[in-house]
Amino acid sequence: MPHEHHHLRTLDVDTAARHPFDPLDGAEIDRAREILVEAGLFGETTRVPMLLPHEYEKDELAAWSPGDEIDRRVDVTLLDAATGEVTEAVVSVTRDEVVSHRAHDAAHAPYGQPQYLFEEYERAERIVKESPQWRAAMRRRGLEDRMELAFCSPLAPGFTGRADEAGRRVIRSLTFLRDSETDSPWAHPVEGLIVHIDLVENSIIRIEDEGDIPVPAGPGNYTPDAVGPARESLKPIEIAQPEGPSFQVDGSLVEWEKWSLRVGFNAREGLVLGDVSFDGRSVLTRASVPEMVVPYGDTSPTRFWISYFDAGEYLLGKNGNPLALGCDCLGVIRYFDGYVADDHGHAVKIPNVVCMHEEDYGILWKHTDLAGDAEVRRSRRLVVSYFATIGNYDYGFYWYFYTDGSIQVEAKATGIVFVGAGLPGSDNPHAPEIAPGVFAPVHQHLFCARLDVAIDGEDNRLVEVDAVPIPMGEQNPFGNAFTWSETVLGTEQEAQRLADSSVARVWEVRSASRTNYIGKPTAYHLIPQPGATLLADPASSVAARAAFATKHLWGTAYDRDERWPGGRYPNG
Repeated sequence: MPHEHHHLRTLDVDTAARHPFDPLDGAEIDRAREILVEAGLFGETTRVPMLLPHEYEKDELAAWSPGDEIDRRVDVTLLDAATGEVTEAVVSVTRDEVVSHRAHDAAHAPYGQPQYLFEEYERAERIVKESPQWRAAMRRRGLEDRMELAFCSPLAPGFTGRADEAGRRVIRSLTFLRDSETDSPWAHPVEGLIVHIDLVENSIIRIEDEGDIPVPAGPGNYTPDAVGPARESLKPIEIAQPEGPSFQVDGSLVEWEKWSLRVGFNAREGLVLGDVSFDGRSVLTRASVPEMVVPYGDTSPTRFWISYFDAGEYLLGKNGNPLALGCDCLGVIRYFDGYVADDHGHAVKIPNVVCMHEEDYGILWKHTDLAGDAEVRRSRRLVVSYFATIGNYDYGFYWYFYTDGSIQVEAKATGIVFVGAGLPGSDNPHAPEIAPGVFAPVHQHLFCARLDVAIDGEDNRLVEVDAVPIPMGEQNPFGNAFTWSETVLGTEQEAQRLADSSVARVWEVRSASRTNYIGKPTAYHLIPQPGATLLADPASSVAARAAFATKHLWGTAYDRDERWPGGRYPNG
């Protein structure tokens, strides 16, 4: 799962000309670590599961003006790998001090386990392969000659309520075989072999070895040498911008066709957009995709517990791709580097992690008048994107800004499906067979976008708008009439909503103080794409852990302590 990034070593911190939405740079991350060391909070066995920019409160943002010095603060989670003790600290790299710190017990609610370390993936595999029980299970299955080439996948454990896991830093491991060091393992699952590991004690809690399903033998490689070259029937498309792009970039600030925004990046959310405005008028204070959950609908012992939180447990940004090594953008591309902390708290540069470019988007507006004369306006969009690889899956997150003032966010799930094994030709109600003996369990990918809206300022209202049919009668004598309804969602309880395409439902965020030229509140429509919410039973543990996935919309008041949809530590 971990990527190889390059260390950046520099400690000169300059915060004099920073914007509140500027991302952390390498010098700030390294200085935060030094301050923690100097304060005695960082020892030999200390690790850093998560390091993020400390998010400013709304009143701090409102009080700031360009040219003001900013108190640049860093939010750090510290884990003592030897004891499992967790400490949360806020460090000011402007004032060279620890602003606050507190220890908490990760074994008890409301706290869970901090995010996984890259080194824990390697340690988990080592623990598995050195285990006599695992080696005995492999021998029992006739796989003793393939032990060294096995891939022991480290997986977040979900929550099952097992007594022997309570209060422990648990990771599970499933075994996949490889035919060679470069073979893709995902096509060769060893079904029913599950290893449960304590990462503090560095020991195995228990091993399950259920059944004797043969390991599928079919190939799973996808590179051109295995499957042939990419489609050759398509003729080349050349994207040319002879006068260069239409956007301007100054540090984190991007300006393009009336749009202005700040491009940020952090270890958990990946791409973060801030201070978004159109034609000088505010639209969003902040926007990101801070969480996603991947619950599996399989009842087998190998997978019933799977419900990964790919941001909250694995860190999407820390797993970001250096896009210069494989970018799908065309045209004149502008890259942004990202900086995260490694397991030891040192700054790591992910080069070219965010990609920005322009795309033609077809017809925006067209009209042909009575004389046959046509007028056409083409649409164009600014694309800001990044990719993260979490194990077998790759996720692309794309933010689109259009010339008409609209915004769109898209998540693309690609990569390799996570599979199990079964008897070839058999039926499984939870997993279709996709190759001989290879079964892909049903599962969901549920993403949560966080939009801190500011339509013409922070004074906004949320309204639900539905199309409403009118029964034939006095108000609708010909049966053709319909209208719309508006429901103000004035409380957090009222603002827990489901999409409904049958009534063309949209949610409208309105300014409570600004009006347009006909006297109506200025507003943006939030247009949902209706899809299934969480399909797990409401009484299930995943429904409790991923409550955000049970509704399409949650309208909430801003609270910095409630900014993570699945909680700060959804693991455990």
